[in-house]
Order: sequence, then C-alpha cells, then structure tokens
Amino acid sequence: MPSLTLALPPSRAAANPARLLPGLSLCLAVTLAALALEQVEAALFGHAWLEGLVIAILLGTALRTVWAPGERWRPGIAFGAKALLEVAVVLLGASVSAAALLAVGPALLLAIFGLVALAVAGGYAIGRGLGLPPRMAILVACGNAICGNSAIAAVAPVIGADAEEVASSIAFTAVFGVLVVLGLPLLAATLGLSAPQTGMLAGLTVYAVPQVLAAAAPAGALAIQLGMLVKLVRVLMLGPVVLTLSLLASQRHQAAKRPLHRLVPWFILGFLGLAALRTLGLVPAAIQPALASLAGVLTVVSMAALGLGVDVRVVARAGGRVTAAVVLSLLALGAAALGLIRLLGIA
Repeated sequence: MPSLTLALPPSRAAANPARLLPGLSLCLAVTLAALALEQVEAALFGHAWLEGLVIAILLGTALRTVWAPGERWRPGIAFGAKALLEVAVVLLGASVSAAALLAVGPALLLAIFGLVALAVAGGYAIGRGLGLPPRMAILVACGNAICGNSAIAAVAPVIGADAEEVASSIAFTAVFGVLVVLGLPLLAATLGLSAPQTGMLAGLTVYAVPQVLAAAAPAGALAIQLGMLVKLVRVLMLGPVVLTLSLLASQRHQAAKRPLHRLVPWFILGFLGLAALRTLGLVPAAIQPALASLAGVLTVVSMAALGLGVDVRVVARAGGRVTAAVVLSLLALGAAALGLIRLLGIA
C-alpha cells in the first residue's frame, strides 16, 4: 500500500521522470475535479464547507475503492503524496511573518501559544486513551489545536504517517470542523458572549481561516477582526509544532548525532528559511498570494495522491475512535478557550 514513507526516492524520480507522468496525471485529474466541486459548492451554498483538499482525498479514496492502480501508476502517486506535500510545506513559510506575531502583544501571544501547546498535548492524550495509534493521535491533536486539515497535511510527512491515518484524520476532522462553524454562533448567543469574546472564541477553536470569518460574522465586524488576528497567530504555531515533532521523531530513531540537514527534514529547513526571508522583507508582497495559492494546489494534489492509496475499509474501522477523539478534543479546546477569554478579561 503506498504511503508517505514509501515514496520514490528523489534521485530515482529525477532519473526517471517519465515514470511519474501516469500517476501524477491521475492525481491532477482528481485535483481538478475536487477544485471544480469546491467551486460548485461555494456557488450553491455561499461557502465551501468542504475544502478542496478534503474533496480530493474523498474522491481519491472512492476511486481507489473501485479500482486499484497498477504498477505504472504507483511512482507518480507516491511522488505526489510525499514530494509535492513537502514542497507545499516549504511554500507555507512565505505566509509566516514575525511582525504579525509581535503585533498581537506579548500577553495574548503567550496565551495563544500556551493554549495550542496544551491542546496538542491534551488531544494526543485523549487519542491514545481511546486506543488510536500514536501517529493518528498526533494528527488529530494537531488538526484540532492548529488549523485542521492543513495542519494534518503538514505534520503527516514529519511523523511518517501513512495514507490511511491521514485520510481518517482529515475525513472526520473536516466534518466536525463544519459543525463547529455552524454551532459557534449559537453557543456564543446562549452564553451571552460579546462581539470580542465571540471573535476570540472563533479564532481559538475554528479550523480554517475562511471558517473563522463565517463563524464570527453574525457577531459583527469587531468579532471578525479579532477572530482573524487570533487565528493567524494560531496558524503560525504550525512551524514550531512541526519542528518540535521533527526533532522528537529524529531522537526516537537515534538520529541526534546526525548533522542538522539529516536531523531536521529539508522541507522544515526550507519552511523556516522562507519564513525568515518573509520577515526580513525579502519576499515581495506581489508574489506572496501566488506562493500561497501554489502551496494550496500542491496540497490538494498530494491529498488526491493519498486518497488513491487508501483502503476505505481501514478508514471505516477507525471511524468510531477517531470521531470520539475529535469530539472530546474539540470540547476540551472550547472549554480551555472560554477559560482563557475569562482569564484575559476580554469583555
């Protein structure tokens, strides 16, 4: 079964680019279909409740259920699942700026960092307590704590997660991410939260940036502004979390004595390097949207590749435990977020 850890080595891929074409073409076809369905969804409902990357992994899994790709397809699919995802992680560095962090203020910044760290640790403990494998527990924890599907996609290659683990984590996290968006305005009204409190709660709990906008919008412009700012800081935690997981994974494999480029994956160094260039103002503002869009498309392609390597029966077997882990982690995150809002005196 193709997985993130079984991709074609870069040297062989470079030497045999023709071997990649069939599988990559298939991944691109699934990607185009997923992006088209995302646009249809947005046109019909006003919002794309399921992101293109979620649709891609579902389409890929559906195709894999009725047809198993043969040997000629596998190199390109494996390359898409690993190499393209790593390039996407690098490009995400262009969206990270230290200036954005400093603008939040030290107290709120430390509070958000602490909440994310607590949510990752707590989510992992919940997942393991429910019997999830360690890697899947990490994926669910990071998805809930940081930015949902994007966090899962970024963390997966670092911890060596396989296709079934990624598919299970994304599928169930995506569903509950939508439910959070729909339920948060009702919860805020029930608790009598003010606009700033509602925005803060949305920024601390909702997965994707567009979803924060949708969840905070009923409370007004102030809620949207604060929610988006808090969410940005939460997303920026992805870099430190991925780097920490990379170092921990290396230590577990007794790699601590290796040089830095072997201790930390190349794409994490690339992510940090591009983030540093962005902070220094060396990434032109004109190309930043293009880099973000390219990162998004490559992530969708890689999710299509992952879906094409998924045995749907494995995902179904994990459904109950993953659902319980996501729900309990979300409830814990929501409670912690409300406690933080009270602690900071947000009125």
